[in-house]
Amino acid sequence: MFTLNRFVLATLCVAFSSLSVAASPLKKPNIVVLVADDWGYSDVGSFGSEISTPNIDTLAREGVRFSDFHVTASCSPTRSMLMTGVDNHRNGVGNMPETMPDEHLGKPGYSGVLNDNAITVATQLKDNGYHTYISGKWHLGKTADTLPNNRGFERSFIQADSGSDNWEERPYAPLYDKASWFEDGQPAHLPKDYYSSTFIVSKAIDYISAGRQDGKPFFAYLGFQANHIPVQAPRDFIDKYRGAYDKGWTALREARRARAVELGLIPANAGMLTMGSTGNWDALSADQKRYEARRMEVYAGMADAMDQEVGRLVANLKAAGEYENTVFVFLSDNGSEPTDPYDVPAFRMWLEMHYTRELDRLGSKGAFNSIGPSWASAAASPLSGYKFFAGEGGLRTPLIVSGVPGMQGNRISKAFAHVTDIVPTILEVAGVPAHNGQYQGKTVEPMIGSSLVPVLRGVSERAHPEDQAIGYELSGSAALFKGDYKLVKSLKPVGNEQWHLYNIATDPGEVLDLQNQMPERFQSMQADYAEYARTNGVLPMPAGYDYMHQGQLYALKHVVLPKLKAAAPPIMGALLLLAGLLVWRRRRKARG
Repeated sequence: MFTLNRFVLATLCVAFSSLSVAASPLKKPNIVVLVADDWGYSDVGSFGSEISTPNIDTLAREGVRFSDFHVTASCSPTRSMLMTGVDNHRNGVGNMPETMPDEHLGKPGYSGVLNDNAITVATQLKDNGYHTYISGKWHLGKTADTLPNNRGFERSFIQADSGSDNWEERPYAPLYDKASWFEDGQPAHLPKDYYSSTFIVSKAIDYISAGRQDGKPFFAYLGFQANHIPVQAPRDFIDKYRGAYDKGWTALREARRARAVELGLIPANAGMLTMGSTGNWDALSADQKRYEARRMEVYAGMADAMDQEVGRLVANLKAAGEYENTVFVFLSDNGSEPTDPYDVPAFRMWLEMHYTRELDRLGSKGAFNSIGPSWASAAASPLSGYKFFAGEGGLRTPLIVSGVPGMQGNRISKAFAHVTDIVPTILEVAGVPAHNGQYQGKTVEPMIGSSLVPVLRGVSERAHPEDQAIGYELSGSAALFKGDYKLVKSLKPVGNEQWHLYNIATDPGEVLDLQNQMPERFQSMQADYAEYARTNGVLPMPAGYDYMHQGQLYALKHVVLPKLKAAAPPIMGALLLLAGLLVWRRRRKARG
């Protein structure tokens, strides 16, 4: 009897203990957002790449890969939506400052910085008990009121421009007179042993470690500079890929397409175009092939080095017992970068004064490297287009989400997903109610995205209704997504500035234009786009607009002329007159 009573008592104790545990609130998950810069669709191993990315691939294996995820074709507009869930034309970043025409600057939605009417995910999480940290690229403003410490981040060490050197504290282009780094809202400087990916992860680890003692969950946003130009990496990472690209960009593009089909990311019968900007590898000399291959070896090394740093962050979280309670979101801010600044006369002169392009030094301190349009096409394989333009190669990037409680791991979701979906997803995972246009008694811009949690948990195959129209515009290139279809036009030289219609579920390479087969859909989606543009205040581009030409004007206005003004006012006046004449002649030629 005594033994039985002890058994009953023990059973009751276990039962009540279980009830107590079940009744106690579960700890909210930590959330880590990893933003790669300028990575093409197939630059990740789990998306078809030959580049070694085992740590990101582990997140993919433990989580869900989205094969149909879309951002914008340039960095700060994507980041503005990633931070707020609000369309970039409504949150202030209708274009980034460096490529915004003067006619647009200051108009509603075109301040070039994140406005106060768009509430960041950091603000919402911080107000609901989270530590909030950011390290790395910000590019959403660099005045006191637009820095992260005033946009919901408790700790921050950020680079405020479009990019900077990865080895030294200096700008990478004549767009800036210095590299603008800030810590907690104050100008900051980099250590002597700085390398961008290493430093960004180290800062994140420092912030996370310092906040562990109180037991609060954290939100950490890491904005990597890899693989933004200048493409630079430690030599041992670069040398891992010696010989890997000796067959050229066309062979690489085809190999990556085959791997994407094998992985189940794209349909087996999906077509693939050869872009007009892709060079003829076989026409190059042996020395030219060696140089071009080395450019891509450096690019692969930079991505590999970033992945290793992701692994270091993961190891730190595992050692602290926090990994199992951490949600990871990995994405790229836009497609692969086609620009070779040495092809831009104004930039070439500056670069030749500040950097070398010697083969044996590519990737190292003091050397400038980019991959150009031919390799960029391979990085975006099997898609058409790349950064700055509205083809899938510019807008479709890898998205990996892992660690969400109840999710089904090691899956590929073919659901259309959009960058504005990330904030609602994070808020749902964190158990924080999403605002509906009202925040703490203030009317704010409503979020437009949909939570991806039902897709992650296998409850739903779609994140958006098939009849929902989702618009896009940047620098005159535009698109509208609706169900499986995409209406798109891109500026020259990549596009012909005319509308085209594709089924991007079956034809992600945008090979078969359906406008003649589906005239009603073609017309109705144009009407949907016109409504999107009207509702969101999208401004038409001035005649003759070109993003690279605009970048040169920005550098002239914000860097070159101020220096000349300080040194020699007469020379400054003459150059102003010359610049004005060049702009007038360009506009006149465009109109004629």
